[in-house]
Amino acid sequence: MSESVGRPDDPRLAPYAHVGDAAWLRDQDLFVAEGRLVLQRLLDAGRYDVQSILVTPAAERALAARLASVTVPVLVCSQEVLDGVTGFNFHRGCLALARRPATPLPDAWPERDGVLLALEGVGNPDNVGGLFRAAAALGASGVLVGPGTADPLYRKAIRTSMGAVLQLPWAMALPWPATLDSVRKRGYRIVALTPASGAIPLRRFAESRHSRIVLLAGAEGAGLSSEALAAADDLVRIPIADAVDSLNVTVAVAIALHVLAPNLEA
Repeated sequence: MSESVGRPDDPRLAPYAHVGDAAWLRDQDLFVAEGRLVLQRLLDAGRYDVQSILVTPAAERALAARLASVTVPVLVCSQEVLDGVTGFNFHRGCLALARRPATPLPDAWPERDGVLLALEGVGNPDNVGGLFRAAAALGASGVLVGPGTADPLYRKAIRTSMGAVLQLPWAMALPWPATLDSVRKRGYRIVALTPASGAIPLRRFAESRHSRIVLLAGAEGAGLSSEALAAADDLVRIPIADAVDSLNVTVAVAIALHVLAPNLEA
């Protein structure tokens, strides 16, 4: 049931004044879903405790069929009121607040073959979102979030992922890199992406056709730590032109998943 809200100081909108404050959201165990597609994926996932939804009249009309079945408050306000309370121009006119779930540790996951993506030190939330989007699109079975990596439930990461963060299983990989040893005991091959010249070319490594792989990726520039590299079973590189020193981490991971996933499905 929708509720019309006409003023930015309406107490029902008070939590939305903090959508840009990541620390406040974490303290309240909340996260923000932004945009119509992301909201639909949040609702379709069916595993998140949605607190309320805030939409403009245009967004309410566009989402009418999906919102008809929700049981949480759907607050409807003008674009001006939405901008006034949030301090941002959310051009799609659609926000939701949801409770942060307890993030499982890798040992809680079911046994499955496939590629797990593990991230270390990827501090840019846009890159984290892009990595989740690539992982979901190219068949990764989940994501392990290592130290120094941006919060996958940060608003920008969710938005950049087009909601993939809300669909793909992920877990905190702590302690690091000891978690990799426990995953290895479950039959996974730990594979580090690196531009190092002595690493195995990606397509040659793919010929080994391992059924379970953890693909390690680090931030651009710094790359993976020496500890992460030492924890890997194999170092793998993507051959590139001599005039270029590296690839964007999202591009590199997408290429690696594109090469490895079909071999795992065969």
